[in-house]
Amino acid sequence: MVTTQDARPTTSSSGGPRSRPTTPPSGGTPLGTRALTLLAESWRPVAVLLALFALWWFVAWRELVPAYLVPSPGAVAETMVAEWTMLLEHTWVTTLETIVGFVLAAVIGVAAAVLLVYSKTAEKSLYPLILFAQVIPKIAIAPILVVWFGFGMTPKIVLAVLIAFFPVVVSAVAGLRSVDPELLEMSATMGASRWKTFRKIRFPGALPQLMSGLKVAVTLAVVGAVVGEFVGADRGLGYVLLLASGNLDAPLLFADLILMSLIGVVLFVLVEVLERLLIPWHASRRGNLALATV
Repeated sequence: MVTTQDARPTTSSSGGPRSRPTTPPSGGTPLGTRALTLLAESWRPVAVLLALFALWWFVAWRELVPAYLVPSPGAVAETMVAEWTMLLEHTWVTTLETIVGFVLAAVIGVAAAVLLVYSKTAEKSLYPLILFAQVIPKIAIAPILVVWFGFGMTPKIVLAVLIAFFPVVVSAVAGLRSVDPELLEMSATMGASRWKTFRKIRFPGALPQLMSGLKVAVTLAVVGAVVGEFVGADRGLGYVLLLASGNLDAPLLFADLILMSLIGVVLFVLVEVLERLLIPWHASRRGNLALATV
């Protein structure tokens, strides 16, 4: 309970008002606290991975499955060390195809979403075509792309764009339409231009849903690049996967799959970090949610 005496300003010895000492604004979460928070959030997936690794090791050790189907973790590790130079070269090719395809899909997808939201004619004309293109199996398009663009990186990048494009468009359209109409009316009443309204209100409000779509798209871009390498390539992890499968080289096959997974995980984490930087104010980024403590 605040009394009248408590509400009076504190006076200094010279008779003038003296403000109460305030806590200086924090410049951010300390690095140690961030590290502890990261460890607290990551111990569960690490525990699950260790349990899966232990199960894998037990199956291989007891020879419950033939070694040519499920090699031991030691054999996979030896293959990764022995073929490190070759695997690194092919991993770089697939990573580059994935990143270029994802960036192009993000740019083209956001531009298409803006066009669909701001133009009813474009929405009625293009949205059914976008949906039609999505349901076509991409593995059926891959040979056509090879015929059109050759055996270089271009058809793999195009396929990555085609696969990652749809979730970006859908999430961006949903985000741009989810902005409070009252904010849009208020900005129009205050004389803001459409570009300024988009830059200050629509696009920031669409970021939460857009970032969710980008996280889905970046993993699909890896799939697109690898599928493109299946059809026609002499480089990339998809090409190595075909070689290992044809030679029944299970350790190389598992090593290749691990590297593919690592590419997707690392790119997903990078998009997650970008989301934390762009929308720290969103509810999904708050650490005090009830579900976050379960």
